[in-house]
Amino acid sequence: MSFKPNSGDGTVPEWIKSSYSGADTPSCVEVAATPETILVRDSKNPNGPRLTLAPTTWATFLPYASDASEG
Repeated sequence: MSFKPNSGDGTVPEWIKSSYSGADTPSCVEVAATPETILVRDSKNPNGPRLTLAPTTWATFLPYASDASEG
């Protein structure tokens, strides 16, 4: 998954649903980029806790996530 940070002041993140999630899939992760962080949340609980990552941490994680889906 790759995307550009939101334009504007970054106060309202634009959430992007995982491309591996279908309309009928109950388990889903959403990701949003701000100028300073990457946010991750459970789509079933959008007002719940969020994981906040540095962009470099997110970039390090992505290859592991894509490898896991192939096995």
